[in-house]
Amino acid sequence: MPVALLLVASIASSATRPQYGGTLRLEVRLNAETPDPPALVGAGFTIARWEAGRRAVYEADENASGGRPFVDGIEILLGRALRDQASDLELGKADLVELGPAEMRRQMAGRRIWSSAPVRVLALVFGPHFEDVRVREALALSVDRSAIQTVLFQRQGEVSGALLPQSLSGYAFLFPTAVDLGRARQLAQGARLISLGYGDAALRPIAERIALNARDAGLTVAATQQVSGDVRLVELRLTATTPARALSELAAELGLGDPPHGDSPEQCYAAERALLEGFRAIPLLHLPDVYGVAPRVKGGPGVTPAGEWRFENLWLEGARP
Repeated sequence: MPVALLLVASIASSATRPQYGGTLRLEVRLNAETPDPPALVGAGFTIARWEAGRRAVYEADENASGGRPFVDGIEILLGRALRDQASDLELGKADLVELGPAEMRRQMAGRRIWSSAPVRVLALVFGPHFEDVRVREALALSVDRSAIQTVLFQRQGEVSGALLPQSLSGYAFLFPTAVDLGRARQLAQGARLISLGYGDAALRPIAERIALNARDAGLTVAATQQVSGDVRLVELRLTATTPARALSELAAELGLGDPPHGDSPEQCYAAERALLEGFRAIPLLHLPDVYGVAPRVKGGPGVTPAGEWRFENLWLEGARP
């Protein structure tokens, strides 16, 4: 082999060979409401330091049953805004960060991305005192879910009119998602101003797009960054792995009451359909967890389809040789 080719082969081999050492730096939105350190799935790390709501530090377990992880440790910064996370990734201050809609549209061209299956539900939920079912249905018929998914989420996730994703229930496709402005305008006649609260600043572009869609249907919707409102835009995470359990948990979080119990697909479908009658809750999208990954992170992906972190087989280029 010529010397030049030998040198290139040697460099490529050393760059891709797993290396021990270094600290993986992760940033997330989890905040002070998180009572316990984030869970790392699988053996390999032990918690070394926990500053509630701010910082979690893990050390590699030298006696891990599956072998010692390649990185020496993991540092997780909590309560970081998505915009700050993206900036830290660009500046080399973080190795792994969450990406929101705005961050996926900006700065991420050519960036390596890890994504889970759809594990989050984006939905509108009306407050208990908003009784006008005609207006609730009008809003449901006015939202252009496909445009939100295409433009704001860069085609990430799945458009859906169901609470449970298709991969979990098998019947999500049965719930309608089509826009019907003609019907919406008929239902919206005489409607008063509707306040739309979105709480998390990352949801602002979606809330504003929903307000714009509503205007096309003759509704006046004012989107504000508040946790309350006539209707709220919420993002809920799926944790259960069975349809019946997941539906029960989502119903409780949305304030829809306890759904009828049953484990068969037919029973779960009937229960979900009953929950969504009356348009008290309006599912919009099922979204994955999306992470931006620094160039020095090798191996992976470090995120499972269920959205769990698996970092024991990751290594950092340029760490200890």
